[in-house]
Amino acid sequence: MKTEDVLAVFESAGAVLHGHFILTSGLRSPVFLQKARVFMHPDKTETLCRALAEKITAADLGQIDYVVGPAVGGIIPAYETSRHLGAPAIWVERQDGVFKLRRFEIAQGARVVIIEDIVTTGLSIRETVESLRTIGAEVLAAGCLIDRSAGKAEVGVPLIALAEYEVPAYPADQLPPELAAIEPVKPGSRNL
Repeated sequence: MKTEDVLAVFESAGAVLHGHFILTSGLRSPVFLQKARVFMHPDKTETLCRALAEKITAADLGQIDYVVGPAVGGIIPAYETSRHLGAPAIWVERQDGVFKLRRFEIAQGARVVIIEDIVTTGLSIRETVESLRTIGAEVLAAGCLIDRSAGKAEVGVPLIALAEYEVPAYPADQLPPELAAIEPVKPGSRNL
């Protein structure tokens, strides 16, 4: 799939929103990709995650023992991508503000791929990498449906993006006037 194909799936689900959004990263943007509107459609989710799995397979990472998603946003794409990679899906979730693999145990040296929904700064992936390395996992790469940074986000491992779609994002104190004139909303899941 090409970027325009991925964006067409998001558009068809009404998942490309325009306004003033506070992103999970804390940055502000005039565009928000509401992946929940895509994930409510199993056929659209399957199409995107199958294509991401094919791209990960083409990267020739070798044996993948687990596919790990950061909660909340990464759980669904990690699960669906794992079906196409033939590996179990598990997830990290916040405990006292830090990602932990709370519900699962994995062996030292387990080979994992992290799957995220959308990357802006890469913070959730970096935190997931740190969490997994702390327990002895080998993090091979991370994958995402859309990289909003267009390759600029540093995640600590190779990032395999199904699509790159650079959308402007601004610190709260550096908003352009047209964005500052709109009341912001915060649709992300960082605090869950």
